[in-house]
Parts: sequence; structure tokens; C-alpha cells
Amino acid sequence: QLQLVESGGGLVQPGGSLRLSCAASGFSLQYYAIGWFRQAPGKERERVSCIDSAGGRTYYAASVKGRVTISRDNAKNTVILQLNSLKTEDTGAYYCAAAGPTIATSEFGCPYEYNYWGQGTQVTVSS
Repeated sequence: QLQLVESGGGLVQPGGSLRLSCAASGFSLQYYAIGWFRQAPGKERERVSCIDSAGGRTYYAASVKGRVTISRDNAKNTVILQLNSLKTEDTGAYYCAAAGPTIATSEFGCPYEYNYWGQGTQVTVSS
């Protein structure tokens, strides 16, 4: 079964950090561009970050730039999203998605569409 599973979410105080993982089963992530998205209640889904299959191009939304790092761990077949200096407005469900090599990407390595989506992991930033 081909699937993505996110983990690492939780409750953290403002200023804290979380390390989100996106793990694949049934296929190798090293050939896929990955995007991380989030959605807060009552708000539209927002693209947070993405990384191309080679790991050479990355993108960060302006709202998280300087506080978030995306990286690949091909040995573990995972993509990591490190969240630092978290703010209350970072609260939401975080999803990863994978796009295969036939899908075009932007100049920043972000796919225009995705083949697979995970179920999400909840991040809550609150004092």
C-alpha cells in the first residue's frame, strides 16, 4: 500500500520547536518532490514549504521563512520539517504530499500537483 504518514505534531508553547516527519511506505521518496501544507480551522490550506527530489531547491512561505527548515533523509525514506520559534498562528493540521517525477515543478522546486497526501499531524501552539 502506497501511503504517506506524518508524525511529530503536538502541543508546544510559543517560541518552542517541533520536528515533523513525513514517512513513505510502498515507494521511495527520493524520487519525489515533497510539499508541506497546513490548515487552521476556518482558513484555507496554506503551502508552508517544499523541496525538490534532489534536495537542491527549497521553498518557504513568507509566514515561516527563517523559522522553518525542510530536509530529506533518504536513508529513512522521510522528509523532515523543522519548526522553530513557533507562534500561535502556526497552529493547524500539517500535511505532507508527494509528487512523482512526471509532475512539473516551479523554479523553487514546488510541484504543481501531487500524487499522494498524508492524513496530517496536529500542531498546537499555545501558552
